[in-house]
Amino acid sequence: MTALRFFKFTTFMLSALALAACSENPPVSQSETSTVEKQPSFAVNYEKFELDNGLEVVFHKDTSDPVTAVALTFHVGSAREIENRTGFAHLFEHLLFLESENLGKGGLDKMSSRIGGSGANGSTSRDRTNYFQTVPNDALEKMIWAEADKMGFFINTVTDAVLAKEKQVVKNEKRQSVDNRPYGHANYVVDKNMYPADHPYNWQVIGSLEDLQNATLQDVKDFYNKWYVPNNATLVIAGDFDFAQAKAWVHKYFDEIPRGEEIAPLTDRPAKLTATVKRYYEDNFAQLPELRLVWPGVDLYHKDAYALDILTRLLADGKTAPLTKVVVEEKELAAGVNMFNRNSEIAGELYLITRAYPGTSLDEVNAAIQQAFSRFEQNGISDEDLTRVKAGIETRFYNGLSSVLGKAFELAQYNIFAGDPGYINEELDKSLAVTKDDIMRVYNQYIKGQAFIATSFVPKGQAELALSGSTPAQVVEEKIVTAGEGEAFTIPEDSGYERTVSKFDRSAEPPYGELPQPAVPNVWQDKLDNGLDLYGIENNELPLVQFELTFQGGLMLEDPAKVGVASLLATMLEKGTATKTAEELENALDLLGTQIGVYSGRQSLTISGTMLARNYAATMALVKEMLLTPRWDEREFALAKQSTLSVIAEQSANPNSIADNQIFTLLYGKDHILAHNPLGTAASVEAITLADLKQYYSQYITPSVADFLVVGAVDTNTVKASLASLNNDWPARAVTLPALSLPARPEQSTVYFYDVPGAKQSVLRFGYLAMAETDADFYPATIMNYKLGGGGFASRLMQSLREGKGYTYGIYSRFNGTDIPGPFLIESGVRTNVTFESAALVKEIMAEYPATFSDDDLTNTKSYFIKSAARQFETAEAKISMLENISLYGWGADYVKQRQELVQNITVDDVQKLAKQYANPNAMIWLVVGDAESQLSRLQQLGFGQPVLLNPAQTIAE
Repeated sequence: MTALRFFKFTTFMLSALALAACSENPPVSQSETSTVEKQPSFAVNYEKFELDNGLEVVFHKDTSDPVTAVALTFHVGSAREIENRTGFAHLFEHLLFLESENLGKGGLDKMSSRIGGSGANGSTSRDRTNYFQTVPNDALEKMIWAEADKMGFFINTVTDAVLAKEKQVVKNEKRQSVDNRPYGHANYVVDKNMYPADHPYNWQVIGSLEDLQNATLQDVKDFYNKWYVPNNATLVIAGDFDFAQAKAWVHKYFDEIPRGEEIAPLTDRPAKLTATVKRYYEDNFAQLPELRLVWPGVDLYHKDAYALDILTRLLADGKTAPLTKVVVEEKELAAGVNMFNRNSEIAGELYLITRAYPGTSLDEVNAAIQQAFSRFEQNGISDEDLTRVKAGIETRFYNGLSSVLGKAFELAQYNIFAGDPGYINEELDKSLAVTKDDIMRVYNQYIKGQAFIATSFVPKGQAELALSGSTPAQVVEEKIVTAGEGEAFTIPEDSGYERTVSKFDRSAEPPYGELPQPAVPNVWQDKLDNGLDLYGIENNELPLVQFELTFQGGLMLEDPAKVGVASLLATMLEKGTATKTAEELENALDLLGTQIGVYSGRQSLTISGTMLARNYAATMALVKEMLLTPRWDEREFALAKQSTLSVIAEQSANPNSIADNQIFTLLYGKDHILAHNPLGTAASVEAITLADLKQYYSQYITPSVADFLVVGAVDTNTVKASLASLNNDWPARAVTLPALSLPARPEQSTVYFYDVPGAKQSVLRFGYLAMAETDADFYPATIMNYKLGGGGFASRLMQSLREGKGYTYGIYSRFNGTDIPGPFLIESGVRTNVTFESAALVKEIMAEYPATFSDDDLTNTKSYFIKSAARQFETAEAKISMLENISLYGWGADYVKQRQELVQNITVDDVQKLAKQYANPNAMIWLVVGDAESQLSRLQQLGFGQPVLLNPAQTIAE
């Protein structure tokens, strides 16, 4: 889940595909392993009670920060829908944020802005719908009041006009998440062929657009009245709060909401395939042929789920895994293979996904997969491999509990589907108890010789790459009607609905509690003799440690003729040391439960990691090896180049990637080093040699331009001791960072268009090169931007383009400076037939913003920034971000206090002046990536001259 309601139903699959696109991991000889025992002292406390109306309530106490997470989960997802009326659960995820009788229009979204919340959010799956937010703990009563209003005082506010508008928003979400993405229809094809038409997993969570369009207001109300009732819900409150007081508030606001009809549990209904089914689809946005093999699996918390989870990791994760060995390294057919176990309430699936290199036959890929399976059957499972997989499971488990919201999610999940929130303290044990015999049994039962679904998604015109015997997949492609015909709606100012009777006046918003003070972490700083700066925050809530070792440089130190060196170097630092092959290094790290990533961007190269606290010293010994003695393996280098070229090819057909790459070219000018994609181009990557990486390493990987940041259950002395040997082993070298000349802001706006024929959405990137984060105006301008586009659903851009017009699923604006000027950007994806209308509306909102920013706007903005300070350091990632600001900009730890003073003192006049200077629509780059044939000419009406077509001679296939 993102900060706002993005990627809800697709989050699971998108994260899986992200893993499928790359082959990573990291691991040592048996003598260097660590035990994989569950931390005995850690358990999640909770208290559960039930109201007379059936609402189940779970409390969890966590006083680390003055914040509280509230999660209201209904046991209803797409599986509770019926044929020809799909998508209702997901639709209600949207609707419940719009209005309720006592919160009024804007509902929880509007209140979230005032109270400094994390942003009211939601997610829908096959089996449940979740509503959640983290707030300063002085707003807990407000949140309980608001969630009760959703449940008992909402449905009367849904009118035909509201329903018509939200249908357009859902359509835009589908275009953004499915129709306009490579491989976006793959899940649809799998589920349609895995499950019969009357099975509730046959359809997608987002539903059929035809079903939604045909839904009547009465259909919607009937669905709500049946499923969104107290006896079908769990309320979880987690964080720093008084149990007795919270319990009293829960009774006050929820008790009188009537119980619904009794809801029968769903019966387990696993998929049953009598024969393998093969389907193919020519994907307009794909550049790499993708193969998915999907077997029927098991339901959530099934006794075999834990062994299947470990099985999929053993088969695909890491260099010792047979799928990686054969498909990636020996046959060189793909950059990576991902396999995972997906469990839902009444059934599940086992997924294998791989994207082959351009032009590769998927028959070759499938043959390699079958060879890998045969090897697994012959070789079995080593003790070491089982240990490393279990260690990773333990680390991921604790990571999932690293915030109060994470704990709230898990407690709700266990309460609904396991019938016991206490399962949170048992499930890890079930994974750690899995044996090798368990794993081989489930392999033989669920995969070996079993029927499966195979999908081949291939580039347009390359059907010959599909798996032999495949027949065309039936995919419903939405037709975009000209100028949005039939998609208009009008929301009246007053809906005139009947109000629900209550025993007390619910229209009065509850008062705040005592204003919490931000729990600003204690930051320690030190410096090694070789110049390496150290910054840390000790936090012992979880048995985890996170670190970053960051080097200034990245892309900006590269030769423009060989862009991509730093990115390839980042990859190679994970590929072995002088004494360990890539496989041995990966095993050593995995056995410790350590997750390491190395990545390079426009201004830095970073080694980061998360580990079990008990394995901190052993992990840092391995990181030191990676840092000081890279292996420089020619074979690994060739594979890294091949993988990078594959990603570049993928990006070339993805409208969002195209937009991200093109906007930087336009911002900096095509010859500027920062205009380039840090991955490089196909030509530049082909030209890079291992000697280029060694030269960059010897020149720029030095403590003189590095900072080490660490957060978690480790003290200062332990950190210093773990790094002490670097004083002698890693001497500093002088590095002169380039003084980059940066282009001036455009004096007038120009529209640029990149043609993607057949695009279902237009991707928008509007902006210019603004200022550094160290600029005195940067934070004031960020405050100014909150009501424009930085405040999510509180912003004018979102309220107008999404809530007012239904043009988009989301639109945001932000300043992006570092220690050098960065861009101000407005980003969105809008339906194709309102491309001009959307751009014109953005222009209008920006032009009017300075003069229309009001006292009420300022009050709302100040309230958000002041109150949200209570939760700004809650997670380890937030603490790392704080250390990044201190280390990069030389700020003191009190910079947070200084920012609060800026918020307190800013005036309406200040904001208006900032808006005129930094949000001027007439001095920007306006980039559109979409279908030029239907949209290009209309954009001349913006008044910025003739649009410039960036790829007049190209087509998407090229």
